[in-house]
Amino acid sequence: MKKSIQLLATLAALGIASTAFAKDVTFSGEGKCAKCALKKADKCQNVVEVKDGDKVTTYYLKGAASDKFHKEICGETKKVDVTGEVSEADGKKWLTVSSIKAK
Repeated sequence: MKKSIQLLATLAALGIASTAFAKDVTFSGEGKCAKCALKKADKCQNVVEVKDGDKVTTYYLKGAASDKFHKEICGETKKVDVTGEVSEADGKKWLTVSSIKAK
């Protein structure tokens, strides 16, 4: 029983450590509204589409910085630089935005 508790404590500590060292990444791409431009959402949602050769990856944006920027790209696609932390949920790539700006 003690070994199980120690193992859980170690795994929890590693989980905390991995989030403490999470790294922001920066992408350049096309900022769009998932509802208005892509027709992939029921309500407005910022996304950035990043091209790598022929492959396009869509990152759904979240966070206060993204919310404040929505009026810039709702109804008009713009080239953007966006920085944040990447995660995956519900089969989508998400980016918790720390900064976003139009080019």
